[in-house]
Amino acid sequence: MSSFYEQVGGEEFFVDLVSQFYAHVATDPILRPMYPESDLKGAALRLQQFLEQYWGGPTTYQENRGHPRLRMRHAGFHINVAARDAWVNAMHVVVDATQMDPTLRAQLWSYLEMAADSMVNQPD
Repeated sequence: MSSFYEQVGGEEFFVDLVSQFYAHVATDPILRPMYPESDLKGAALRLQQFLEQYWGGPTTYQENRGHPRLRMRHAGFHINVAARDAWVNAMHVVVDATQMDPTLRAQLWSYLEMAADSMVNQPD
């Protein structure tokens, strides 16, 4: 049985997903200030590599960065419900625009929502 990574199109799928997502981030008034100008491309690459690894692709993320420790890595950012919603909304636009099997889309979306919910670290 092939992995989710392979079923959605591998690296090409994740490069496109993350590229489109960061196009939204670049213009979002809540999300954009969270990224230093010099690191927007680096952040995109890290997200791409993380998602690829999570979904059964190459382990490049772990080889370069170690264990994901998502909550710890995001602890320094002010992530409230508004930031979570902005992230989810941008990702929703991108995921909805992809051509993929509805079952795979539901799997992806379920994970992304759970991950976004778990990153909230500030009360409203």
